[in-house]
Amino acid sequence: HLYPRSQISLFVQVLQSDGGDVAAAINACSLALIDAGIPMQDFLTACSVGFLDGVAVLDTNYTEGIGSGPEMTLAVLPKTKAIGYIKMSNKLPIQHLETMIETATEGCIQIYEILKENVKAHSFALLHARGT
Repeated sequence: HLYPRSQISLFVQVLQSDGGDVAAAINACSLALIDAGIPMQDFLTACSVGFLDGVAVLDTNYTEGIGSGPEMTLAVLPKTKAIGYIKMSNKLPIQHLETMIETATEGCIQIYEILKENVKAHSFALLHARGT
């Protein structure tokens, strides 16, 4: 551990919301730590998934989320697929839990690929701007 007995605090202020606030905040914090040069073993990516009309739906918006259906926010470490955060609202039949976790994990992997490419592009732009 490079920073023993240290704490890094991040604060996120949501200016406008259409659902998925926690997932967006987790992704933003992961990018902020990377941009600040904090060594990390992996990204932490998050997404929300709802269960509407018997189907797991990624990235539910506010209108879909205010229904009485279950909604889950999941954050994973994409390389190992380890779950770093999970929050479920409303009740869900147990037979649908695994489907929701799998759907959310796949969504997190997709977000990871997008974020990874953008971090690479940003890093190369910074190197180019420095003339190296």
